[in-house]
Amino acid sequence: MSEDAGRAVSQACDQVFESLAGSPDLVMMFLSPHHVEQSVEATRIARQRFGDVPIIGVSGQGVIAGGAEIERTPAISMLAASLPGVRVTAFTDDDLPVVESTTEAEEQWSGRMGLAGDSRAVILFADPTSVPMMTLLPWFNAAAANAGDAKSGRVQVVGGMAAASTKPGANVVILNDRVRRHGLVGVTISGRIHVDTVLSQGCKPFGPTMVVTKSHRNLIFELGGKPALEAMQEVVGELSDQDRESLQQGMFVGMVIDEHKPRFGRNDFLMRAVLGADPQRKAVAVADFPKVGQSVRLHMRDARTAEEDLALLMDAQKLYDPPVGSLLITCNGRGERMFGQPHHDASAVERAFAPQRGETRSAAGKIVSPAADVAIPQAGFFAAGEVGPIGGRSFLHGHTACCVLFREEEGRGG
Repeated sequence: MSEDAGRAVSQACDQVFESLAGSPDLVMMFLSPHHVEQSVEATRIARQRFGDVPIIGVSGQGVIAGGAEIERTPAISMLAASLPGVRVTAFTDDDLPVVESTTEAEEQWSGRMGLAGDSRAVILFADPTSVPMMTLLPWFNAAAANAGDAKSGRVQVVGGMAAASTKPGANVVILNDRVRRHGLVGVTISGRIHVDTVLSQGCKPFGPTMVVTKSHRNLIFELGGKPALEAMQEVVGELSDQDRESLQQGMFVGMVIDEHKPRFGRNDFLMRAVLGADPQRKAVAVADFPKVGQSVRLHMRDARTAEEDLALLMDAQKLYDPPVGSLLITCNGRGERMFGQPHHDASAVERAFAPQRGETRSAAGKIVSPAADVAIPQAGFFAAGEVGPIGGRSFLHGHTACCVLFREEEGRGG
């Protein structure tokens, strides 16, 4: 960590060469808001040190390095990988032709993105003020739909939105030697590697599963034949005082993605915030477009639920061999703001693979070095929206932690 971006990126490059004992095949670089204005110089130095290695980067509200979440402090972090037997295809939105449908995206984007039968993941970083990610994601999903193979499953479409600022032109996305103040950058990873995504929405369900019986755009008018507002009020009325207090932080509608399942678990619901109610029409507005016939269930979110959810999901990853690296993209509404303590999400990932590891953190202005007993190399950023899969398709989420775990191809068997 350093207030001088050139010095910070040089230190990060030194660590990469020390850790890998050679040149990487892919570098992901994350910059705190303090370094946005120096991002051209930082990128120039990284490009000079790494040569023609693909470099993808983004500015975040904070950055993640190892088990440390660095908020409100100048910092640059990197996740670098040596990837024998792996192809990396880099692209920007300029490389993708304008399309009007998912069919056109599948036909025209797949080749430009380097998608193939052995593709494993597409990683996207985008500026939220210039990229309509919710509109584009169905197209990315369509482009990736026929890639991958039966052994490794669907291609994971993951990523996050830049979060250094909410103002147009105040973020950066980086690809190789290009620093852009708008748009989208991405890489497709193919070949001898396995990619798993852990997406923690951090919500707890309550009440029964209900079916949307009348809706228009983002308004739900009826649930199970009842006025939506009345149906929700009945469910909330049965909550304990403690749970009602948790609702002060917001109520969410979990929308089922795959209706063909016999039962629905935590990974089957896409969380969307309840935006408000229309008492006259007894309708409820949500941050999406629920369809008639879609199953929904109410959810709440608080720090305790979010902590338990991520821990549970990471515990499941212990069934498999430890990953060789982790990309962690967490919402800028999490961190100390939500949990009241630093390093929450980054530590949760580390603990899953090194339960006995001590809590060692860097003070401001110091280098965060990979410790000898570090669980796995990890880096990432605090985002203004997280991209990850639910029910086989990727969506833009909020207040989630998206952890992308990279494993050697034979290391997925557990």
